[in-house]
Amino acid sequence: MSIKLTKNEQKKQKDALKQYERYLPTLQLKKKQLQAVIRSVEEEEEKIRLERINAEKALSSWVSLWGENPLFKEKGLQSLVKPGVIKCQTENIAGVKVPVFESLEFISIPYALEEYPLWVDRGVETLKNIVELKAKSTVLKKELDALSYELKTTSQRVNLFEKVKIPETKENIKKIAVALGDASTAAVVRGKIAKKKLMREGEAK
Repeated sequence: MSIKLTKNEQKKQKDALKQYERYLPTLQLKKKQLQAVIRSVEEEEEKIRLERINAEKALSSWVSLWGENPLFKEKGLQSLVKPGVIKCQTENIAGVKVPVFESLEFISIPYALEEYPLWVDRGVETLKNIVELKAKSTVLKKELDALSYELKTTSQRVNLFEKVKIPETKENIKKIAVALGDASTAAVVRGKIAKKKLMREGEAK
């Protein structure tokens, strides 16, 4: 990048360097915070995934006991569970607005107990829990996407400041200092030469 080798430019470059060095620690801290939050969200997502798998295994064992019943095939548990609206809150995490799961509403579906096995109530609650866990996972993935995008952006800025802007600005300041030093030395030399010339001209008279 071409820069002016002047005192004004030197001041401009020094001011820019101060800003970069003041802003960089904030970016580095934000990067660490985002990394920590992402790890926490990933752990939560894995916990929910395992909980959902266990619930699905339990439900599967119950269904297999009664699954051959023609009536149950027509009126399976899935027909008794209908998810409604997912409610989320918006929170600011490390400067990023993310959705946070609050609750999942279910549409009430009445059913006749005599048409289902004795464990139907428990089965319905388990299925609702599975559906809710899936909803939580969906929201967590959206949260992860937002946090990961912000981490990528923040990391790029950290790299820009550390590897480009700060070294480049320091080099510019060094170049200007050398140029101004050379100019000052040249001015002194020219002054001495001019002084000697005037002295010689004075002696000649």
